[in-house]
Amino acid sequence: MSQTSLILADIWAGLRGPATLLDHVKEEGRGSLPSSFAVTDFATASIAAAGLALAEFSSLRGKPLPDVIVDRRLSSFWFAKSIRPIGWSLPPQWDPIAGNYQTKDGFIRLHTNADHHREACLRVLGCDQDAKSVSDAVAFWEADALQEAIVANGGVAAKMLSLSDWLTHPQGKAVASEPLISWRSKTGSLLRDFGSAGRPLEGLRVLDLTRILAGPVATRFLAAYGADVLRIDPPNWDEPAVLPEVTPGKSRARLDLTQPDDRHVFTSLLAQADVIVHGYRADAIEKLGFGEAARQAINPDLIDVALNAYGWTGPLANRRGFDTIVQMSAGLAHSEMQHANAHSPQQLPVQALDYGTGHMMAAAVIRALIEAQQGSRSHIRLSLARTAALLAQFRSTDDQAIAPENDHDLQTKIEVTYWGQARRLNPPLNINGLEFAFSRPAGLLGSDTAAFARS
Repeated sequence: MSQTSLILADIWAGLRGPATLLDHVKEEGRGSLPSSFAVTDFATASIAAAGLALAEFSSLRGKPLPDVIVDRRLSSFWFAKSIRPIGWSLPPQWDPIAGNYQTKDGFIRLHTNADHHREACLRVLGCDQDAKSVSDAVAFWEADALQEAIVANGGVAAKMLSLSDWLTHPQGKAVASEPLISWRSKTGSLLRDFGSAGRPLEGLRVLDLTRILAGPVATRFLAAYGADVLRIDPPNWDEPAVLPEVTPGKSRARLDLTQPDDRHVFTSLLAQADVIVHGYRADAIEKLGFGEAARQAINPDLIDVALNAYGWTGPLANRRGFDTIVQMSAGLAHSEMQHANAHSPQQLPVQALDYGTGHMMAAAVIRALIEAQQGSRSHIRLSLARTAALLAQFRSTDDQAIAPENDHDLQTKIEVTYWGQARRLNPPLNINGLEFAFSRPAGLLGSDTAAFARS
C-alpha cells in the first residue's frame, strides 16, 4: 500500500467509516513537499477522508457511491494558500517578532500574531517590540522557564523538544493514549431533511466558533458543499492574515458572550443549529457558561465537534497552542532541523497539523450526519497534538518535488472578495455529481447579522 493509503486507512478507522469504502478513493499526481515527514501523503489522505465521507453521505439518497478522485499536487497547494489575489496582496502571515529564538539552553518559539499574545511576551521579556530586542532578551532565559512565564502571563510559547523528549513528556504520554478522533454518541431524534443531489450539505446549519486555523478550514470545506455556516467571533478578535483564505462561503457575525443580550442571541442560534464546531479551550467555554452540558441542554440533538491544541487529557490539556507551537513541542520542528542539517528549528513546509486536522473535523461532521440517520448524536474531539502523533509515524519516502503551480491549477471564475478580485485553486477533490463552490466570497469578520442565512 502507498503511504497515502496507509494514512487514509488510519484516519478512516478513526472516523468509524466502513473499510470497504476505501476502494472508492483514487489518487492522482506525483511528487511531495520537502520534509522528513510524509506531508503530501498526509494532505492527500486527510482531504480524501473528507471527500469519502461526503460521497458516502451523498449515496444515502439511493445513488451508487461515487469514486473520490484526489489530486496530490492540489492537496499540497490547498495546505498552503488557495487564493491568488489580482491587483492586491495578502497581509503578512506573521507578526514581526513571531518566530524561533535561541535561549541559554535550546530554542523557543513565540506566537505573537494576536495583540494580547504579543503583549504577554513583551511583558515577560521587558524589551522593545522588535526582533533584535526580543532575541537579546530571550538569550538570557532558559527555555523551560521562559515558556512557563509567558504561558502564565496569557501568552503562547513552546520550547523545542525532540520526538523522544515528547514521547516521555507527561503530555506526550497522555496524547499517545488518546484516539485520533474521540467519539461519544447518544440517542437522538431523526435527522431533519436537508441537502440536494449536487449540494449534499445544502441547508445544514453549522455554528462555527473556531479561529486560526484548523476549525475555519473544516467549516470552509462544509461551506464548499452547501452548508449554511455562521461564524461567530468576539468583538475584538481579528485574524487578517487568513481571512481571504478561510472565510468564503460563510456568514460572519460578532457576539460578546459576556453580555446578556448577545448570550440570548447565541442561545437561540445553538437551539437552531444542527452542528457546532468549536475551538475554545474546555475551561474557557465552561467559564462562559456554554460548556458541554449547557450546550446539550439547549439542543439535545446537536452534533458537537471540538478541537484543542494539546489533547484532552494530561497536564497541558487546557494550554493555548497553534500549529507551529505544537510542532515545537511534539518534536516535528526538531526532526525537520535534523533532516535539513540546520542549526535552528525548522517548521513543516505547510501548516499540516491545522489543515489536516481541519479536514478530519469536516469528515467527522459528515460521518456524524450519517450516523444521525439512525438517530445517533455524537460529541467528537480532535487535537493538533494527536494529529502530530499520526504524522510522526510516516516518514517521507518520495524525493520527487511537487511540480510548480501553473495556470491550469487555477479556477477561471473570478471571486470578488472584500479586498478585491482573486482566483482560487481548483478543488483537490473530484466527486462525480457533487459541486464544490462557495455561495459568497471571502470577507471581514463581523460583517453580517448573527443569524443563519436560511433560517
